[in-house]
Amino acid sequence: MQRITVVKVGGNEIDDPTFLAGLSSAVAAFAGPIVLVHGGGREISAALDREQLPVSFIEGLRVTSPEAMAIMQQVVCGTINKRVVARLLAAGVRAIGLSGIDLALLRCHPYRPNGADLGRVGIVTDVDQLAIRAMLNQGWLPVFAPVALGLEDGLSYNINADMVAQAIAAALEGAELLFISNVSGVILNDQVVPELDVAATDAAIARGAISGGMVPKVRAALQALAAGAYSARITNLAGFHTGGTRFIRQGA
Repeated sequence: MQRITVVKVGGNEIDDPTFLAGLSSAVAAFAGPIVLVHGGGREISAALDREQLPVSFIEGLRVTSPEAMAIMQQVVCGTINKRVVARLLAAGVRAIGLSGIDLALLRCHPYRPNGADLGRVGIVTDVDQLAIRAMLNQGWLPVFAPVALGLEDGLSYNINADMVAQAIAAALEGAELLFISNVSGVILNDQVVPELDVAATDAAIARGAISGGMVPKVRAALQALAAGAYSARITNLAGFHTGGTRFIRQGA
């Protein structure tokens, strides 16, 4: 099988019909197998507001009570996931909508960064890569909502979409993680840098050449490498196929 590409798309992009149409076209024209992971942050927050449930974050992660989890799951596994799948199907892609609960594809433990109680927020511990590969071998494109199944309690957990994508890319040995963003890539000296290793990336951040909102995007790419992804790439829809900046380990 060709190298698998795990595509991560944020929730702030996926609710834009123009973006979704462009994403579907780019996916349909892509040559290799794809697994797509999407977020849903903005629509989840709006739904929680409508239900008058509090919206709060710790270290960038949504605090998720059982009541908030029920709403989050409805929005991200239902409304958003099926909208993405329907648009991909319209573009001729054999997409199948999933969460980590289906077939227990993603199992997790509660996530407690620095001891903080985030409620029903988890971190992925197990990925059924054999089942995912079986879907890809059928020519299907799995579309994952960021929800996983508790390893010990069998409850559903909210998982940061970046972490879901990182875990899947690490489990699918040799996979590249592609972050689709609103930027063309890392720009140094007024041009997109096609490739950076970890040391060069850290140095660029340290001297301020990579700054602002680009830093968390780059950190997510480096975390993907640390998790075990073969490589990671940041670009926009225009660079979906070969553009943007690819991050590699030293000596890769």
